[in-house]
Amino acid sequence: MCGIVGYIGTQAASSILLEGLQKLEYRGYDSAGVALVEGNAIHCIRAKGKLHNLKEKLENTPSPAQLGIGHTRWATHGKPEEYNAHPHMDTHRRIAVVQNGIIENYRELREALKALGHEFRSETDTEVIPHLIAEEFKQLDLGEFENLRGLKNSLPSPLTEAVRRAVNKLHGAFAIAVISADSPDELIVARQQAPLVLGFGQGEFFCASDTPALVPYTRAVLPLENGEIARLTPLGVEVYSFEGQRLKKAPRTLNWNPVMVEKQGFKHFMLKEIYEQPGVVRACLEAYLNPEWSQESGVRSQELSALPHLQSPTSNPPPPSPNPQPPTPNPRSPVRLNLPTTLYEDLQQIQIVACGTSWHAGLVGKYVLEQLAGIPTQVQYASEFRYSASPITPNTLTIGVTQSGETADTLAALEMELHRRQGLATEFQPRMLGITNRPESTLGNLVPHIIDTHAGIEIGVAATKTFAAQLMAFYLLALDIAHYRQSLTTEQIEKLLDGLRQLPAEIEMILESQERYIEELAHDFVETQDFIFLGRGVNFPIALEGALKLKEISYIHAEGYPAGEMKHGPIALLDAKVPVVTIAMPGTVFEKVLSNAQEARARDARLIGVTPMDEQEAEDTFDTLIPVPHVEEILSPLVTVIPLQLLAYHIAARRGLDVDQPRNLAKSVTVE
Repeated sequence: MCGIVGYIGTQAASSILLEGLQKLEYRGYDSAGVALVEGNAIHCIRAKGKLHNLKEKLENTPSPAQLGIGHTRWATHGKPEEYNAHPHMDTHRRIAVVQNGIIENYRELREALKALGHEFRSETDTEVIPHLIAEEFKQLDLGEFENLRGLKNSLPSPLTEAVRRAVNKLHGAFAIAVISADSPDELIVARQQAPLVLGFGQGEFFCASDTPALVPYTRAVLPLENGEIARLTPLGVEVYSFEGQRLKKAPRTLNWNPVMVEKQGFKHFMLKEIYEQPGVVRACLEAYLNPEWSQESGVRSQELSALPHLQSPTSNPPPPSPNPQPPTPNPRSPVRLNLPTTLYEDLQQIQIVACGTSWHAGLVGKYVLEQLAGIPTQVQYASEFRYSASPITPNTLTIGVTQSGETADTLAALEMELHRRQGLATEFQPRMLGITNRPESTLGNLVPHIIDTHAGIEIGVAATKTFAAQLMAFYLLALDIAHYRQSLTTEQIEKLLDGLRQLPAEIEMILESQERYIEELAHDFVETQDFIFLGRGVNFPIALEGALKLKEISYIHAEGYPAGEMKHGPIALLDAKVPVVTIAMPGTVFEKVLSNAQEARARDARLIGVTPMDEQEAEDTFDTLIPVPHVEEILSPLVTVIPLQLLAYHIAARRGLDVDQPRNLAKSVTVE
């Protein structure tokens, strides 16, 4: 979850490191530091708190150094104090290391190194790494090393070899960058279960935890894979395995530019990203809808308004026709996910593993996959799945959802499921799919099939546009499976497609008409201590997501519940000081939700309704309305979530909080 950055080249390293850390500060902001090789010494500057504290220190100590590493920290081992800040150094201050991840066996390594005379200055797990490298360097027979150079299992420099030997003794998930005062022309990096990307410039090279730190300088990047070490010098980059074998790797070009990671006039990245959601939905539709399908289906647009609503799971199905005719199969799917039909053949079950906001997206995915595609679906927290996995069932598709593609628990859950199923009978073989905003990530290398959500870079720690993109991925996947299984008629599919096409304009309508109103409404809740969010059916996950957003950035206690469960305990929390936000969209559960809201109103709670404007019964029920457009109930999460994001944002902004970098959180959770 920390951010690391490194540079070697012809420019002053300190400014490049600072700019890179600024782009990575969303990964952690408890402390920051840099280490620079100056002459035959390492100059290390660290500061507690956010990056501006480090900047102030560096302004007073300019450096011409052209080699350095930097770090912004999300504390795991040790309090967020300066003495625990990275970079960490060995006893003689000749080697400096920055790390993202956790070293699980650091205690035993620390005790062994202390017994050898190494002096430790911090409480962190990371500090064992420079001491271990220094010890391996000390133990290295340089004469023997020179004789081994060029052989299969030998690396090109003593520092590289010392790092290789050291990382093979580390247990855990880590990405590290290493510099040494005795090797002023090389930067060594290594990766094991934590993200690390190399950048290629003209006579200069970079490393970083994430690509936004590299975009201002280069778009030629190479993500390292697990068990790889890279040596960066002014002459180029060499990549090796942990066993010492030279690997052939080629960089690729990012389709990003620096403008994508700027605020573009918005006060916060989060608000900018909320406003980018119509574009994100359009990008998904453009990427994945089959433009030829509606013509082949033979459905005329003027007929769409006359089509009946989709049958709800709770309503009584119509009686079967005495002479049922099977639907005519369409050779083309309405969507172009480019997934092989082997994923869908004889499919009996889907299991989704995810964390946080992605887990909420998975809950919506469960609803649409079951109701549209007719596939029983489970959604599990990845952190729990790792230790209490479901029994292995035949013909099961496992979907991992992670916006960064680097979420440690989700990756570990998928890897475990992959290993559990390998070698079993054909019907138990692994079927794996990832949904991510970063197809070049670890997830993209782990699973054979990816749905790229096309959301662009998201800087705000609280996910907004990536959540909308994940919902789109689930809708499109459900339609693809429904078409394959013929669980929906052509008319029903076309009606849903038409609804999806209208969503960008409907989201824009909410942003244009309601943002100022929600900003004013937020004034009423600056001192509020507790919130309740209610929803039913497909909007229950949106109640959970609304509560999570408020907790994440405003630090107000908030809980989401199924509206029907309110009276089974949570109603005891209600009084005049606890606002209740209720999502009430016309459809199968509309009247039920309004009745549940009335139960809260009878306990003096202030009722806020996210509901269409022209619903008289809703107007009579709620004290405050946040209107949204009429949409098909099953598609409504993509419009009902927008007011909840705006409400959380404006309450946090009104309270004077750091919206983009809320306390104790990081954007990409790469540790367990």
